[in-house]
Amino acid sequence: MSIKLSARVQAVKPSPTLAVTARAQTLRAAGKDIIGLGAGEPDFDTPDHIKEAAIAAVKGGFTKYTAVDGTPELKQAIIAKFQRENGFLYTPDQILVSCGGKQSFYNLAQAILDPGDEVIIPTPYWVSYPDMVLLAGGAPMLVHAGADRKFKITPDQLRASMTQQTRLVVINSPSNPSGVAYTRAELAALGEVLLEFPRAVIATDDIYEHIRWADEPFVNILHACPDLAPRTLVLNGVSKAYAMTGWRIGYAGGPREVIKAMKKVQSQSTSNPSSISQVAAQAALEGPQDCIRTMTAAFKERHDYMVERLNRIPGIACPPTDGTFYVFPQVKGMIEALARVGNDLDLAEFLIERAGITLVPGSAFGLAGHVRISIATSRENLERALGRIEEVASEVIEA
Repeated sequence: MSIKLSARVQAVKPSPTLAVTARAQTLRAAGKDIIGLGAGEPDFDTPDHIKEAAIAAVKGGFTKYTAVDGTPELKQAIIAKFQRENGFLYTPDQILVSCGGKQSFYNLAQAILDPGDEVIIPTPYWVSYPDMVLLAGGAPMLVHAGADRKFKITPDQLRASMTQQTRLVVINSPSNPSGVAYTRAELAALGEVLLEFPRAVIATDDIYEHIRWADEPFVNILHACPDLAPRTLVLNGVSKAYAMTGWRIGYAGGPREVIKAMKKVQSQSTSNPSSISQVAAQAALEGPQDCIRTMTAAFKERHDYMVERLNRIPGIACPPTDGTFYVFPQVKGMIEALARVGNDLDLAEFLIERAGITLVPGSAFGLAGHVRISIATSRENLERALGRIEEVASEVIEA
């Protein structure tokens, strides 16, 4: 008997980045030599002082339910982080701790979107934004921000996309997958447009805040346009900066009424995040921060190496990034040169089969003709992977 599934769940796709990671694991288990360049997580271990705080919490019996919105101690650590690093002043009822940054955005979409509400999402986008909007009954409105626009939308594009139905505008800077960050001046110009549309809520996803090497210090839209604070949600978490992806702690700061609604959604889904993970996240935010600098320096070195070598391969054009641990090269020339490869999806499959490399096709992020390559792996793995890609490219040239 076939069980009818909801139209809602049939409208969304499984996460392609998680699917690529699972594919790599399956192939390795089958004995194949696979170099995984698809995972969106640091290859470093969680720092010892964070793990030790979690172990102490377990031994101390801190294994029960907590408040839905997070422990008072972690919320105070988040408030202190926002004030110390960003200059933002929040009270505890303006903070929500969730099971990862993904749940923060999911809670927001469920809390503010009604059927037909439009959500402006610059393209390329993090893979889950459009589908979480669909799950909330909203309508993703994708705004092209390709390589020709340096992966950023302009004020004119934003204004042309805004309607009376626009309920949410998403900004992710530095961006997954492009690695590009908006400057203060660019965010100020976008903010001037958003001030014209008082119904629209803004979500600034700052999860890659600390993994950056651009000359300008980190800024988000509230630094550039403070007048937007009454309707802006700042989303962040500990997964990327502290190598804590599996601990699943994200957080949001914003208007009380929106945070309260997001808390209500969370209370009926997961309830509180893991008590032990919350202790670990508190240790991350309150403890030494040198681990971030160490990891970021390694990512920058790998980034420079990858960009230089990728740009020497025929058919690939790889712009430098401002941060994150991804590069997002254009691969149209390679696609055109390879027989039986018609698009970036085909190319990703070809590289798995021929070169033993997994990466994520740009189509998963809404921008065909590109691939996202994670540099969150060892220099040795990157060298091996590039050697394999170069070998495939040389075969094409010789043919």
